[in-house]
Amino acid sequence: MPLLKLTIDNIEVEVEQGTTIMNAARKIGGHVVPPAMCYYSKLEGSGGKCRTCLVKVSQGSFKDNRPMPKLVASCRTLVQDGMVVQNTISPEVIENRRAITEFLLLNHPLDCPVCDQAGECHLQDLSYQNGLEETNTDEARRTFAPIDIGDLIKLNMNRCILCYRCVMVADQITDSRVHGVLGRGDHSEISTLIQNAVDNDFSGNMIDVCPVGALTDKTFRFKSRVWFTRPFDAHRECAKCCGKTVLWMKGEEILRVTGRKDKYGELEEFICNDCRFVFKQPKDWTIEGPRKIERHSVISQNHYEKLDKDENEDKNVE
Repeated sequence: MPLLKLTIDNIEVEVEQGTTIMNAARKIGGHVVPPAMCYYSKLEGSGGKCRTCLVKVSQGSFKDNRPMPKLVASCRTLVQDGMVVQNTISPEVIENRRAITEFLLLNHPLDCPVCDQAGECHLQDLSYQNGLEETNTDEARRTFAPIDIGDLIKLNMNRCILCYRCVMVADQITDSRVHGVLGRGDHSEISTLIQNAVDNDFSGNMIDVCPVGALTDKTFRFKSRVWFTRPFDAHRECAKCCGKTVLWMKGEEILRVTGRKDKYGELEEFICNDCRFVFKQPKDWTIEGPRKIERHSVISQNHYEKLDKDENEDKNVE
């Protein structure tokens, strides 16, 4: 297919059809390349979020030499044959970029002296090139407490500019994602879906069905190793669920309450959060007796069953 010709900041370049203005500028390189805070060439669908790459198209094409009425996102706008683009030579673009930079910094903390990203931060570079000495606002910034979104990643939402890159990475190069952008407008934030979405009477069952330690009972965390507890089948009259549970006790204290599982580790019946989290006194329950534990389980340690003497002797002879 024939190449398309366009001019960016008085520099002519030829590119293939389907190329964006951003990538055409990157083919030229240097100062004509618009900044990009959200566009990422390896992530499908990225771009169009931060607006820092806006440029002025003073001529649409050879066939239509009219200028585009508004500044356009160079990361999303495809090149037309004969297009003329102004980036650094347009006062309108420069003024707009300064305004966008100010907008991105509205809620951003002055963390550069202590931030690990300092020195390789694109927002730091953008603010150095286009920032203002003072802001037009005096309202308080949004603040969030840092949270862990995994044992290897901590989220500091105060510094986030909602570029969506992390969401797209999780969507496109991982099997699944559990975080995203919650809220709308100035209430938007990156967070895990579970943190804010789970709020119902049976949410505790997620703990029971989890095959690993990803979801744990916060009322039981670090209180005891499970093999130091004694499980008892118990029940109570409950209006929400079957009321049939397992009490994990240490002495006379109930450390946690779970649903009853079959030999495959699957819940026989789901239980409500009241049974699981609220009723933690022995008097609240009718205790049926010790729960039978499979011998292969570590929970069975120190939980001995009576053996038939003759059967035991036969096994020893074998």
